[in-house]
This record gives sequence, C-alpha cells and structure tokens, in this order.
Amino acid sequence: MKVLSLILVNLVAAEAFFIMVLEMFLTQTKLARDAFDLSAEYLAQKETRVSMANQGLYNGFLGVGIVVAELMLSGVPQVIVLYLFVGFVLVAAVFGALTANKKILLTQGLPALLALLALIIANH
Repeated sequence: MKVLSLILVNLVAAEAFFIMVLEMFLTQTKLARDAFDLSAEYLAQKETRVSMANQGLYNGFLGVGIVVAELMLSGVPQVIVLYLFVGFVLVAAVFGALTANKKILLTQGLPALLALLALIIANH
C-alpha cells in the first residue's frame, strides 16, 4: 500500500504542475479551452489570463509542497505534510466543483481523494 500511496501522491503533484502550466502558459490553446470548458474569447481577455495565471501559480505551490515533502522529509513529518497538501488539493477540487465546473471533482478531486485514502491506509 505504501508504493500505491506514493504513486497516487505523485500523480496528484504531477497533475498540479500540469494545471499550473495550462493556466499560466497555455490558456490560448485548444487544450485549455477543452480542459476548462471555456471559450477562446473568454480566455483571450487580459483579466482572464491574469486570473488564470494566478490560479496556476497556486497549483504549482501545491505540487511543490508535495515534492518537497517527499524529498526533504521522512517519517511522521512527511506523512503529515503530505496529508496537508493532498488535502488542500481535495478541498480546492470540491470548491472548484461547487463554484466553477463539476468535472473538477472527478479530474482533480478523485485522484486527491484516492491518494489521501492510500496515505491513511499505508500509515496506520
């Protein structure tokens, strides 16, 4: 279960970095339009680009928190910080599903939930 939890946690981190790149640098692409279900016109607006870049930065911070916990911590402190950052992703996904797009719950929330459950099982 330890290996599965590490795989799932790394998947959550990779997804956070992917979303960061999408929101910060690729908002004008078909990939971003499809991922966020937003029109090209909306994504082309300066205010939208700035807002998306800001959101992307926060996603990057989540990914960095997970990677730092994995590389620089061990034992109980590592597990606690992983709970924290994976939990942040889960909370962000629930909020995003409630306020922006329901599919966020599946695309971002489900991997975070599975990673969190695997962490709990592997460490108790």
